[in-house]
Amino acid sequence: MRRVTTLADLRPLVGSVVGSSPWVEVDQQRIDLFAEATGDHQWIHVDPERARSGPFGATIAHGYLTLSMLLPLWSELLEVDSVTTKVNCGLNKVRFPAPLAVGSRIRATVTLRALEDVVGGAQLTIDGVIEREGGDKPVCVAEAVLRFYE
Repeated sequence: MRRVTTLADLRPLVGSVVGSSPWVEVDQQRIDLFAEATGDHQWIHVDPERARSGPFGATIAHGYLTLSMLLPLWSELLEVDSVTTKVNCGLNKVRFPAPLAVGSRIRATVTLRALEDVVGGAQLTIDGVIEREGGDKPVCVAEAVLRFYE
């Protein structure tokens, strides 16, 4: 994990890769819990037996489950000592180039695209790429906007 003292210390990082998170397994329990939380019980996500004969050969994670893992994975990469509050402001772009099969391990590689001053802190724009271990395409590519307050 990279650690800096203040938001001003992030300026030299703009345009560069902050790092890659540790690998995390996406198991059926996580997929099922997401289905319960969102009400999205489509068989390709929650019915392993039926999914074996489906287009992906196994259950796959919901795209929004994959996306939701970006910020926790990003949090493993950077700590700013002076920041007291972090807020997710939204997304500029999101794509899911490949499905995420159950049992896969993923990690995020994040680039700090932009850093702008706001009252009480800074707005960060990050480019996140979530890859599946052994995959040839990312499972999620997103441009996220965050606010860090000191």
